Order: sequence, then structure tokens, then C-alpha cells
Amino acid sequence: MANKITIIGAGQVGSTVAYALTLKQLASEIVIIDIIKEKAMGEAMDIRQGTPFIGPVYVHDGDYEDARDSDIVIFTSGVGRKPGQSRLDLTQTNVNITKSVIPLITKVAPNALYVIVANPVDILTYQFVKTSGIPANRIFGTGTMLDTARFRARIAETYKVGATNVHGYVFGEHGDSSFVPWSLANIGSIPVDNFAPAYTGGKLPDFDKNDVEDYIRKSGGIIINAKKFTNYGIAVTTASLVEALNYNTDSVLTITSMLNGEYGISDVCLSIPTLIGCEGIKGHIAAPLADDEVEKLRHSADCLKDVIKQIEF
Repeated sequence: MANKITIIGAGQVGSTVAYALTLKQLASEIVIIDIIKEKAMGEAMDIRQGTPFIGPVYVHDGDYEDARDSDIVIFTSGVGRKPGQSRLDLTQTNVNITKSVIPLITKVAPNALYVIVANPVDILTYQFVKTSGIPANRIFGTGTMLDTARFRARIAETYKVGATNVHGYVFGEHGDSSFVPWSLANIGSIPVDNFAPAYTGGKLPDFDKNDVEDYIRKSGGIIINAKKFTNYGIAVTTASLVEALNYNTDSVLTITSMLNGEYGISDVCLSIPTLIGCEGIKGHIAAPLADDEVEKLRHSADCLKDVIKQIEF
């Protein structure tokens, strides 16, 4: 596979993303850029020395000039969340970091697809769309992909079924105002509410939808309190997104991107099911939602817009 991916940021997330991409052999060349050059060099060298057991992936550190003509740019640079800190607390700091990077990377990789991973991912994706000059269909963030994975994993654990049989999404902000549209959630095509009564293999446990959503929202904070950062889940999420882009699988994913009137929402980036291919976003999918779910999505959009008003881009 002859493609080039640049990762900006060699912290816990950026380095683990580089490792996940290497394990999946999703690039022929991976460039890692960080303001702390020695850190980028060490991470790249460590990963590269394992490639004889993996495949022909050239992983190296570099400067922005080394990112020239990248096919995909993955942005992970920024200050990480600290225990007890919300994603939005990071906003102005990480917006300022992004502001300094955008002109440097877009100059050398004007035709790349831009994948935003750093938090707050919805705000930084919005910033890229508004200030980079790159077409909006080529800019998107990981959004609620990880939240969606956490949702599917939680339902699978509860009902003792394979997670691949659980279908449903988390919509909205990657943060406190996210929500599950339960009207769309099903297990093997059976609506979640109807699955336990339909099952003949014994009594299944009850579960509280609010507890499930609370678990999804708090998972990141629980992990950060326990180990000071999150890296594995988001790295696998990012690699899965890159895989969909590389292989042009026309996948429906809950990435965050600019909405243009879907559900009456515009001029904000948040997550709804979105069809992507090798050229980026093909279109959003405005799935039929219950009235209260539409209100929750609009509330999430309003929460993000309130933050955007306070930020200097």
C-alpha cells in the first residue's frame, strides 16, 4: 500500500495511533512530528524496530517539510486531560496550539484528508474547517466513534452477545451532551427494548438506559483517573477510520464534521452517521429520530456553539 500518513503529536495518543497503524499496515510511510523532537524520534525508532515482524512500513520522525504530499494527516497534538478536567476545559489552550500548526501542515499537504483526534475534537474540527482553507469534506474528527464502541461493548457485556451484533450509535458532542438515540439501537435487528423478551435461552439482566449513557460519558474520565491518560481505545478507533478511508469501504461512522442543515443544525461540528470513502465525506445520514432525540441533538449543538462563542480562533 503506497500511502503516506503524518501524525502530528507524539504523546500517548499520537504514538499509540502510529503503533496501531503500523500493526495494521495501513501506510507505507508514517511521519511523526512533535515539538519535542527527541520524543518523536524515540517513538518512531521504537515502532520502526518492530517492523521486521510486521511488514514494510517506514516509520520515522520529521519536520513539516517531511510531511509533504501526505495522503492523510492525523492531528493529536495538544494538552491532554487531567484527572477531574472536562474536555472543554482544554479548549482555548488546544485551539492556540492548533492555530500555530494549521498553516505549517496545510502548506505541505494541501490535498490530504485531515483526521482530528485531539480534544475537544468537535471544536478543533470546526477550527480546521473554518480556518485551514481545506475543503470541509476532507476534514473530520473521530467524534463519537469511541463513544459508540463503548456503547456497543456495554450492551454486549450486559446481554452476553458478540459486540459485532450490537448496532447503534452515540450522537452529538464527544463529551457531556452526547446521547444514544435508542430508537435506532438493536441487537441482531431486534430493537434493544425487545431483545430480552424475545430471547428463549434464559432470563437476561435488566439494564438502565441512563446508566449505560452515564457509563459511556464517564469512561474516559475513569480511565484517566486510573492511568492518567487514554490511548488504546482511541488509537484503535483512529486506525479503524483510516482503514475505511484507505480501502474505500463506504463506511457509515459517527465522525464529527460540519453540519449544513441536518436536523435544523448548521455551522457546528458534531457527530451523526456519516458516509465516508477515500475522498473523504460523501454525505451525512439524517436518520429518523424521535422528537426528543432531535431535541437532544440540538441541545448538544447549542452546547458546542456556546463554547465556540467564547473561543478566539
